[in-house]
Amino acid sequence: MLTMADIKYIKDLSDKKGLSLREISRTTGFNFRTVKKYVDREDWSEPLTRKNKSISVLDPFVKTIDEWLEADFNAPRKQRHSAKRIYNRLKRLCKDDFTVSYRTVARYVAEKKRQIYGSNEGFIPLYHPAGEAQLDFGMAEFVENGNRYEGCYVAMSFPYSNGGYIQAYKGTNIECLLRGMQDIFNHMGQVPTCIWFDNDKAIVKKILTNGEREVTNAFNRFRMHYGFESNFCNPDSGHEKGHVENKVGYSRRNMLVPVPEFKDLQKFNKSLLTECDEDMQRNHYSKDVLIAILFEQDKKAMRPLPRTEYEIYRLEKVKADKYGKVNFDNRKYSVSPEHAQRELFMKADAFTVWVLDEQYHVVQFHNRLYGNQKESMKWEPYLILMGNRPNAIKYTGFFNELPQTLQDYLSECDYEQKKAALRIMKKMVANSELDTAVKAFNFCIQKGVRDLDSIWASYYSTVFSHAPIPDMVVKDEIPCLSYGVDNSIYDSLLEGGIPHA
Repeated sequence: MLTMADIKYIKDLSDKKGLSLREISRTTGFNFRTVKKYVDREDWSEPLTRKNKSISVLDPFVKTIDEWLEADFNAPRKQRHSAKRIYNRLKRLCKDDFTVSYRTVARYVAEKKRQIYGSNEGFIPLYHPAGEAQLDFGMAEFVENGNRYEGCYVAMSFPYSNGGYIQAYKGTNIECLLRGMQDIFNHMGQVPTCIWFDNDKAIVKKILTNGEREVTNAFNRFRMHYGFESNFCNPDSGHEKGHVENKVGYSRRNMLVPVPEFKDLQKFNKSLLTECDEDMQRNHYSKDVLIAILFEQDKKAMRPLPRTEYEIYRLEKVKADKYGKVNFDNRKYSVSPEHAQRELFMKADAFTVWVLDEQYHVVQFHNRLYGNQKESMKWEPYLILMGNRPNAIKYTGFFNELPQTLQDYLSECDYEQKKAALRIMKKMVANSELDTAVKAFNFCIQKGVRDLDSIWASYYSTVFSHAPIPDMVVKDEIPCLSYGVDNSIYDSLLEGGIPHA
């Protein structure tokens, strides 16, 4: 099976050197059909296929090695661990459980030291031709639906023109980074020829001895799909991509002040792209010409978009706990009691997580959690289970997770009242969050009203009363009628007269 490096070599021979399929086959030694398969391929999205994780014999000892080497950072150079010293310590510490060869240890230690102390090999040219870009993350505060949080934004700058774009997200994971790049590509209708990065762990797995980078599978597939080249700064040398560093600060001061407030982050991101376009209607700092004009030259030098859209996601195997909840990125997402203790899959993009069964069918979905958000709960399947066993709800394990208001209300109900209350709650959470249901219960209880009809009326007025009422339009063909009033008949009655017909 070909490696991604082999595949990229084949693509480069075709795209950059213009070799025919037969010439590539002779050069590489690969079968003609194999070469044709990868030259003709357009969609590099990762398919949903089961994978067996490769386990290294060194894996059980990596954490210990990393701790020793990281502690060395503050030690004198001559008192730091060598590969031989680490190997001997592990043999003495683990005895017969340590069967790793010295060569394996030495190879890992060398790579880890390069990550910690960096390398002086390589350089980044100061000149960037049209069509090249730089990319980095910036941090800023945002307010979404009244909730203030610290988020980040992907900044892509173009040194030739001094143009640039930003996209806001709640995290710095690979899904956010790739989604930001993809949305900028789609907005431009082009793909930069080359993009410069730092050594973010979402992209770079290892810095190799020759200065090359071993990148993550997700980034490699994305890069192959869109066909751009990637270059990386030397470790701890962010100044080597100084243009985007400046763009990060400029964007924060000019587009994120005052603190942005919005209801929908994805809609806000679309407005940011438009604002970035408008920002290019100013002169370049040194070339005395509009940035927008220079940016058109940037775009002319770029690659066209691929015909197939790339699907950005991460897939991980998980196991539901006894309550039917799963952990993903150290955060908990509910599924359903019926999936308790089952093996499932989590599919995540920048904004959403989907819980899949073994056949990759969606069984639940949530907004992806970030920051101090630790759990997302979809209550409907749990309320259904409680409704089937009202007398046992206190022993279900997740009854205590209900808000106190609902616990207290259910505790005071008889069997039939519990069933009815749980049906109402299920109906509420099907249309809104559980917090809205709690507000309706609290409002009525504070007013001394506990019947479910009143509670539902309170909930309904909260959720559905804000729908706009359309203006009534009267058609022109409807005649306008006028009515005359003759009060004289009442005057005659008051005088004792008899009205005439």
